[in-house]
Amino acid sequence: MSSMQDQQDPTMLGLRTDGTQVRRPLSPHLQVYDMMQMTSALSISHRITGVIWAAGTVVMVWWLVAAASGPVAFDRVQWFLGSFVGILLLMGVTAAAWFHTLAGIRHLFWDAGYGYDIPTTYKSGRMVLVGTAVLTALTWLALLLSW
Repeated sequence: MSSMQDQQDPTMLGLRTDGTQVRRPLSPHLQVYDMMQMTSALSISHRITGVIWAAGTVVMVWWLVAAASGPVAFDRVQWFLGSFVGILLLMGVTAAAWFHTLAGIRHLFWDAGYGYDIPTTYKSGRMVLVGTAVLTALTWLALLLSW
């Protein structure tokens, strides 16, 4: 066994350029992000809305299982989803779905190598935010008009 210890061992000690030791985080974590920066805020929001979107699919499965289970179960789900809390939940899932979709399209452009310069990054970020608001409003307007 070597007496030399790897600097990237589980203690996560590293060396600065001047030779002093520093404790490093296990991975880039919240302390390395500037939350007032659009790119960081949208990146974290994209991850959060992915979780919300996944939770929304659980609600949809609940609704489908209730529909298959019979009128009593379906009426209970419909009552909850039609309540104030249920409508807020559905609006939130709708906004999360649109945000996650638009941010995902933005990431696809980045994967293709487009839009990495700072002005384009901020412009596309603003487009994601405006697009989320507009598409969520249009979705709910269409829903309310057809209700």
